[in-house]
Amino acid sequence: MVLPLAMGWRHLLFENWPVDPAVMDAHLPDALSPDTYDGTAWLSIVPFTNVAVRPKGLPASVGVRLPELNVRTYVTRDGVPSVYFFSLDAQGVASVLGARLFHHLPYYYARISLDAADGRVRFSSRRRHPGARPAHYEGTYWLTGEPFAAPDDPFAAFLVERYRFYTEAQDGSLRYTDVSHDPWTLSPAAADIETDTLLRSHGFARPDADPVYYYSRGLDVVASRSERAPP
Repeated sequence: MVLPLAMGWRHLLFENWPVDPAVMDAHLPDALSPDTYDGTAWLSIVPFTNVAVRPKGLPASVGVRLPELNVRTYVTRDGVPSVYFFSLDAQGVASVLGARLFHHLPYYYARISLDAADGRVRFSSRRRHPGARPAHYEGTYWLTGEPFAAPDDPFAAFLVERYRFYTEAQDGSLRYTDVSHDPWTLSPAAADIETDTLLRSHGFARPDADPVYYYSRGLDVVASRSERAPP
C-alpha cells in the first residue's frame, strides 16, 4: 500500500496564460472538462521546490528536497474544481521513478536548480528523461506587491484554491489525488523568463497574451494516495 505523502511547497511562481477553452479541451482526457474564468481556460507553469517530502507520519527531518516544474490547467469533473497535470519535471531520479510507479504521475527526470537570494528566485530546468520530448525552462522571478489571501480574490482563488488533481496514467486510466493544506497566501509578481520550451513540448503554441504572475513563499501539504477515477 502506498502511503499518503507530506511535504512543503516553497518559492512558487504561478505563471498563467489565457487559452481558448476549445483548444484546452482538445488536450484533455474525455472525462475532464476545462474550467473557465470569465469564459477563458487557463494554462500555467509552476516552478518551485518541494521540501521534506516523506510518507505522512514521519518527521520532516527524514524528508528529501525535490525541485520541481509543473505544467497544469484547471478542470472540473462531477462539479469538483480540480487541477490537471500535463507534466511534472523533477530533479531526483529515485523520486521520479517512485512517483511514476506508485503514484501514477507523469514525472520526468530533469536537471533543476533553484536559488533564492536578495528577494529573487533563480530557476533553471532542463529535461533529461530518456525518450521524452526536450523541455528547457530558465528564468528569475520576484514578488512586486503585498501578500494577500487568495480566497479574497476571485481570480487568484480560481487558480490556486483547488484540492484535487488529475493525471492520465501510462495505461490510459484517469487518476486523482486529493490534497489538504491551508488557504494560499499570494503576492503579485514579475518574472524574466529567458527560455521556455515546455508549452511546445505539450503541443501548445505560446499564447500571444502576457502571462499573469503570482508568487507564494509556500505552505505545507498532505497528498492522498492516487486513486483510479470511476467511469
